[in-house]
Amino acid sequence: MDNFKDDPENIGKIIVNSAFKVHKALGPGLLEKIYESCLEYELKKQGLMVERQVPFSVEYDGLKFDEGFRLDLYIERRIIIELKAVEEFHPVWEAQIMSYMKLLKCNLGYLINFNVPLIKLGIRRFKF
Repeated sequence: MDNFKDDPENIGKIIVNSAFKVHKALGPGLLEKIYESCLEYELKKQGLMVERQVPFSVEYDGLKFDEGFRLDLYIERRIIIELKAVEEFHPVWEAQIMSYMKLLKCNLGYLINFNVPLIKLGIRRFKF
C-alpha cells in the first residue's frame, strides 16, 4: 500500500480537498449523482481505490439481510462517503452514516452536502 494510504487522516484530507474542487467547479444546485460521479473521478485521480454504489447486507441474530443498502462511495474499503444535494439537512443522515460505519467496521466517514453556498458548510466528518 502507498504511504499516503496508510493513514486514514491523509485520505480524509484528499476527500475534503476533492470535495472543495468539485464544488468550486460545479457549484450548488445539481443532482447528487453528478457530484458523486465527479467526486469519484477526483478521488481516483489522486490514486485512491473508490467503489461507487456499493451494496451491503446487514447481519442480525446469525441471519443476513439484503435489503438494498448502498454506500455512495467506499474509499479504500475503509472510509464511507455519503453524499447529498439538498437544501435542508436532516439529522437522520448522521445516524445513517454512523450505523453504516458500525455495520462495516469503518472508523472514518464523511457526510457531504453539495447544495450549500460554501462547501465547508456541507462537510461533516464522523470518527469512531
